[in-house]
Parts: sequence; structure tokens; C-alpha cells
Amino acid sequence: MSSSNIDKAAQLIKDGKVVAFPTETVYGLGANALNPEAVAKIFELKERPSFDPLIVHIADLAQLKTLLKEQDIRVNKLADKFWPGPLTIILPKSELVPDIVTSGLPTVGVRMPANDVALELIRISECPIAAPSANKFGRISPTKAEHVKKQLAEADYILDAGKTTVGIESTIIKLTTKGFKILRNGVITKDDLEKVIPFDGTSIDQDLAAPGMLNSHYSPKKSFLIVNSNNLKLDKSKAALISFSGQFDKNFKKVISVSKTNDPKEYAVNIFEAMHTLEDDDEVQIIFAEPVVEEGIGIAIMEKLRKAEFNWKK
Repeated sequence: MSSSNIDKAAQLIKDGKVVAFPTETVYGLGANALNPEAVAKIFELKERPSFDPLIVHIADLAQLKTLLKEQDIRVNKLADKFWPGPLTIILPKSELVPDIVTSGLPTVGVRMPANDVALELIRISECPIAAPSANKFGRISPTKAEHVKKQLAEADYILDAGKTTVGIESTIIKLTTKGFKILRNGVITKDDLEKVIPFDGTSIDQDLAAPGMLNSHYSPKKSFLIVNSNNLKLDKSKAALISFSGQFDKNFKKVISVSKTNDPKEYAVNIFEAMHTLEDDDEVQIIFAEPVVEEGIGIAIMEKLRKAEFNWKK
């Protein structure tokens, strides 16, 4: 990735354009978070409903202070441990943040990405960048520039820095008087967070305070099912399997293994790429995905798989 490419992308951000760029999780579709007209283009390109708020990406804690209504010492503790990294924190927003970014909510989701290209882009753009995943709303998230081009070729620019390293979206938490609640699971787990601040086990808010809270998300254009004892009896001659352990591989037309070592982190890194590959394969009509144990990162993986399956489950 040349500095001239980042400079070009940053100038486009300054000019109110929309740029796709890499983070450690997935590629984002970014615009100046303080420019409501530019942010509106994100919603238009993604065909994203206005009720679904965006995450704002920052490069340093000085930017964070301008976005918040009040300061919370717990944020500094979390930042010391997890930023830069795949953690988004929902916090009361300042008047500087346009309502379109937060879908009219009084809170804003903020994170500092652990990707040098993303951080440099934010710094040179001289503004926080609002960015959801760079795909059509509800579709498979992009972990490569090619995935962005497939769905959002009309973006003003695409910064190509290869494959992302985490592969699934950030963990999203909301701070409460009792501690934190998890609104979206990711590779930073409840156990990780509890080492810094307490977990608030009361019921989750029903409003859509964060992205990815709808029942259907990450969905391919083809039928998508999580493997179970019943659907394994279906005809596999035109079916493909996203395999983790290898125990279900027999008789499928195509098999993509997402891990050589049964490591859930590798599943997370490779799941969306596997979904894109099989969605584009003319020989495949149905995509199956192997489930994992719901502990640690497995909680986030199963959350993604269930949302991808939601519209296809019968």
C-alpha cells in the first residue's frame, strides 16, 4: 500500500466522498463522520436503512473526546487494553456528531482500528471516519478488496491492502452504571472484557443501539444452512460445505476448510471469504456451514452463522 494511495483516499474523504478501506476486521465504507451529506452517501450506496447506526473510527483519544458528551474513565481503561483493536464502545454523543450517523440515537459507537492503513487514512483525512462494512446491506461482509468491488463498485475509491486479519466485525459493548453489556459478539470476548470492568447481566436494550442487531445479516444470495442432523440428509450433489473439523465433509460437491488446526480464530478469519467463494460458484446451489461450540470466539461465529441462515431457514 503506497502512501500516495492513502493520500488520494484521504483527499476524497475531505472532499465529502465515500472510500472503502481495510480494517483488521472487515473492509469499511467510510466518509467524514462530521459531514452529514457525505454520511448520507454511505446509506445510499449500501442501501442501508436509516434506523441502523454507524460506527465512527478514530486514530487517537483526542478525537474521541470531541465525539463524546461526557468523559468516562472506564473508556480509558478499555482503550489501554483493547485499542487499537476490534472493540466498539457505545457512548453518549456530543452535539458535534450528526444525527444521521447515530440514526437519531443519543449515543455513538466508536472504535480505533488495529490497521496501519486505516489509522493513517484517518490521520491524513483529519477527521473521524464513519464506516459500516463495505457491502450491500444484509449481505456477506468483505474481507478483501475484491469483495467490495463485487458489491460496491460505485464507491469513489477502494484502498486495497489485502485480506483482513480478524475477519469478523468488532465486538460492540455499551457501558452502564453496573459495567458493560455486549450488543454484538466478536473476537474480544466477555471473559476478556471482565478482566477490565464488570459485566452487566441485566436484559439487553431492545432499541437498535448498534449495527448487526437485526435477525438477518451476512446473508449470501444462495441458500445457507447451519449443519444439523436433519439437513445432513438432504441431497449434497449441488451443495458445498464450509468445514471446520472435517467430520461432515463426505459427499459434498465442494468443501472449503476454514481451519487446519481446529482453531476458532481461523474460522473467524476465513468464514466470509468462504461464503463469497461459494456464492460465486455456479456449481453450488446450497451452502452449509459447520457449527462450533459456543464458547469464547465461538459465540461470535455462531451469531454470524445464525444471522446468515435466518432468511433461508425453513
